[in-house]
Amino acid sequence: MTANSLAEKLKLEVVCCPCPEKEVSGVYIGDLLSWVMGRAKEGDAWLTIMSNINIVAVASLADTAAVILTEGVTVDEKITETAAAKGVNIFTSNKPSYETAVEISELI
Repeated sequence: MTANSLAEKLKLEVVCCPCPEKEVSGVYIGDLLSWVMGRAKEGDAWLTIMSNINIVAVASLADTAAVILTEGVTVDEKITETAAAKGVNIFTSNKPSYETAVEISELI
């Protein structure tokens, strides 16, 4: 399933989606950036409540399909611009990470 399709099916708010055709093949939940860098897999939808600029670098290094900010977390315009430039998809959800992960796992 593509990142764009996932966002549509889960009714996620699109913050930035420069690569809508990236394939989502798994889910990773984590907020410790160094942990995510070493454990998230290519194609994962990364669920986090972290909202600083470093999420863009980590998502790029891990080659995740998308970052999904859960619990209603948002990011500022600078992060959105950097994500667009680096090809990192960012979505938001008001739901908890676990609930979002369950919904994703039922779709992929």
